[in-house]
Amino acid sequence: MRHLSDVERRARIGRRHALAPWARVEDAETATRAMTVLHATEPATVYLSLHARVDGLRVEDVDRALYADRALVKQLAMRRTLFVFPRELLPAALGSASARVATQLRSRLAKEIQTADLAVDGGAWIDAACAGVLERLADGSELSAQALREQVPGLSGRITMSAGKSYGGEFPIAPRVLTQLGVEGLITRGRNGGHWRTSRPQWTLMSHWLGEPPVPLSPSEGYAELVRRWLTTFGPGTVADLQWWLGGTGAAVRRALADVEAVEVGLDGADPGWVLPGDEEPLPGTGPDEPWAALLPVLDPTVMGWKDRRFFLGVHAAALFDSNGNAGTTAWWDGRIVGCWVQDQDAVVEVRYLESVPAAGRRALAREAERLTDWLGGVRVSSVYSSPAMKPAWVGA
Repeated sequence: MRHLSDVERRARIGRRHALAPWARVEDAETATRAMTVLHATEPATVYLSLHARVDGLRVEDVDRALYADRALVKQLAMRRTLFVFPRELLPAALGSASARVATQLRSRLAKEIQTADLAVDGGAWIDAACAGVLERLADGSELSAQALREQVPGLSGRITMSAGKSYGGEFPIAPRVLTQLGVEGLITRGRNGGHWRTSRPQWTLMSHWLGEPPVPLSPSEGYAELVRRWLTTFGPGTVADLQWWLGGTGAAVRRALADVEAVEVGLDGADPGWVLPGDEEPLPGTGPDEPWAALLPVLDPTVMGWKDRRFFLGVHAAALFDSNGNAGTTAWWDGRIVGCWVQDQDAVVEVRYLESVPAAGRRALAREAERLTDWLGGVRVSSVYSSPAMKPAWVGA
């Protein structure tokens, strides 16, 4: 059995994730495909993740890919998380991960509607509300959640969620209905009605946005395609890594690994890893194997790609992740996370170190900080997922 050490796995990150300066790619679409999908829970992450991988990228380039060419599409899928998908990968997601989430969310929403006394039959209420939204959008309109709430009578209700919890309270039902229609692939987030770092989606029919609705693959075909893409980006990885990333079952992961004829390899950890056929061989010499530096945003797909991140994260998990497992910003040197980055009051990017880094690494990270500062052009990006190391009271290494 071929053994892939942590050192080799880190080398793969620099090349395959287009993070090493000599491995960056030409456009937003290529960078997204390199990563399989991009995290889009925070809209700024999409732009910052792409900037890290594409030289000369402009905000307009990302907007073009998302809103004009529509080669990249936002879709709720794995782990009830919003991602940016390459358009051609939507059928796989809609038939597998999105379908699984859609079933879970619909069942939960039906119970909450009944608990809130909005209807005796929660499922029937959802069907009627969804039908009202689809009817309103049938003319090709792109409308905000507020506009739909005002124009579709069935969306005016409110429900209480997580009663007694600090994050609980009374919330409008409209966003839940729109999320349900979105995860089912019937509507989608169209143009953004605000700044690129904020989320104000204009909802529209998926069939209108793309010209024709994507046809979902079968669940097994969908999972196999997602696993194939994941292994291309993140391989080698373990069954536990894949199950976590997909938000699926161990049985679905094992079937998908068999469907793509994945090859078992040894890793430095206890569990075996998996790669695509032929990918167990050492990396070809396509670029200089020199140390590289990168600054990645909150929830970047590289950081969130595996469940077990010790081979690049080391002992820094508590400093770089919040209590729910959401990654803050990260600073990378030679394939490992060595700190995070923040902005000062003037929007200048500065690196906060969690460990000692050689002078060459600090110079390289300073160049990346300057590159990111210049690109942001005075725009300050905030986040609800700030890690402990990003907080003002943190004292660095």
